[in-house]
Amino acid sequence: MSATNDEAAVHLKVEGAFASIVFDRPQARNAMTWSMYQQLGGACEQLKANSAVRVVTLRGAGGAAFVAGTDIAQFKDFTGGEDGVAYERQIDAAIALLESLPMATVAVIEGWCVGGGLAIATACDIRIATPDAKLGVPIARTLGNCLSIANLARLVAAFGRGRVQRMLVGAEVLEAAEGLACGYLAQVLPAQALDAAVQERCKQLASLAPVTQAVTKEALSRLVAHQLPEAEDLIRRAYGSEDFREGVQAFNAKRKPVWRNR
Repeated sequence: MSATNDEAAVHLKVEGAFASIVFDRPQARNAMTWSMYQQLGGACEQLKANSAVRVVTLRGAGGAAFVAGTDIAQFKDFTGGEDGVAYERQIDAAIALLESLPMATVAVIEGWCVGGGLAIATACDIRIATPDAKLGVPIARTLGNCLSIANLARLVAAFGRGRVQRMLVGAEVLEAAEGLACGYLAQVLPAQALDAAVQERCKQLASLAPVTQAVTKEALSRLVAHQLPEAEDLIRRAYGSEDFREGVQAFNAKRKPVWRNR
């Protein structure tokens, strides 16, 4: 079914060896609510306990977006840096659960894949997109917050430092062609060819050695997470700043933020 603001949902469907996760809030470009992050974590817990599942696809409802970040309206209640730390811990927990799934994961990206959406897609093994896919974390333009060190490390591993600096420091949104050229995307296909290509890729992944897939996924995760530095002081600084409060107020008022560097 289609979700309203109050009914925003993450749906899990399992059919034998294949499972799908759908982010269902198309009227808001599938922007994630707190509840949706919790539902994503719950879906991943169910999948980890189901050894029959070999491949999981993740996709946004509506065809216009994978996930367009976190619902910014929810940040209105933040009062300081500790709220930001708690939020980033919550996001880290959901993303870590997704990354830790032993079976192959495929992100199917149509349209906007930004902020938290890019973090979700980056935690997947394979990413297939349409030419209209938009990849980025433009928070230096929109909100004035920051990423957790774990999500930043995943992005650097997937895109390379230079592109991550462009996306975060420069607030650039990358086109699908660049995502394909740098290896972030496995395929870029017209919308009419997408479903068949995803189905074929999933069948191919399901035919491979599951233990090899599982241990390789875990090894790659350990490499990215190895000796990550402590960074909650940076999160407190960003989320506790006047600029962050201005970003939230400006977004909800549909005006351009006025940054004051404090």
